[in-house]
Amino acid sequence: MKRLQMFGLLNKDMDQIEKELYRSVQGDDDLLSETSLHLLKAGGKRLRPVFVLMGGKFGEYDLDKLKRVAIPLELIHSASLVHDDVIDDADLRRGEPTVKAKWGDKIAMYTGDYIYAKALVMTSGLKNPLIHQILSKAMVEMSIGEMEQIRDFFNSGQSVRHYLRRIRRKTALLIAVSCQLGALAADAEPETARLLYNYGYNVGMAFQIRDDLLDLSGTEKQIGKPPGSDMRQGNITLPVIYSLQDARLREGLLEELDRIRKGSSGAGRAIDLILSGEGISRAEELASRYIAKALEALDQLPRNRTKRNLRDIAFFITGRAY
Repeated sequence: MKRLQMFGLLNKDMDQIEKELYRSVQGDDDLLSETSLHLLKAGGKRLRPVFVLMGGKFGEYDLDKLKRVAIPLELIHSASLVHDDVIDDADLRRGEPTVKAKWGDKIAMYTGDYIYAKALVMTSGLKNPLIHQILSKAMVEMSIGEMEQIRDFFNSGQSVRHYLRRIRRKTALLIAVSCQLGALAADAEPETARLLYNYGYNVGMAFQIRDDLLDLSGTEKQIGKPPGSDMRQGNITLPVIYSLQDARLREGLLEELDRIRKGSSGAGRAIDLILSGEGISRAEELASRYIAKALEALDQLPRNRTKRNLRDIAFFITGRAY
């Protein structure tokens, strides 16, 4: 599922956002337009724009105003992916060659910078200073999260707490502010915007944990890249951390991680070790706890049809029935 198509009431508006998303990166330079479109047309669930629109349903819904938040948030997310692929030396994203693989590191970095800049241009027309403050702080936190990830490459001694702080900055925060800013752009009540932030934060944490789990237990077709890519890039995720806490697995897993770091082994043996223990189930349990917290926030929101859709997204993200 490349985009969340389960919400019929938003499909028409999301179609318009998709078109304007492509249009937003065109016209300034032929090469930058080509590289940016290559990234955007590879797809994605467009979670952040969906959350902005749903947040807007709790206030005075105005697509022209909301798209000035929804499109920049997706652009910011997309720009971070281009930079990630350079840092991770990744050749595939969503089953397609990365900008880095197709045009090289330098063009990829400038593409990411260009997409960031286009996001800022679009938000410049918003009059609410609080929106700008929240968005700029989120971008700072994202950058810190990226630096933390680089510092922790192949760091097998990192704690669960450290991992959670990193994914908060890298992933959960932008989803949280997507929900929050949609409400603020629609002039919803401040308490409603706060609850939507809490919902989005917890969904975002669960989403990243689930994504890290899929990297180990999914197929290449499912995840658009070879399983174990995170480990090969040095990214130690939650199920790996939990597996390293298992005395039966620790020594063998440390040896495999060292071989991966030196380039003398793939991730297959390490994945087998992780799947043989409880790291996967423990990570799934934590993701479920975050979803439970998201639903607690959701229960306190004003009653409308969007609450059901937000509940559906929460269960969709963790692959649970609803």
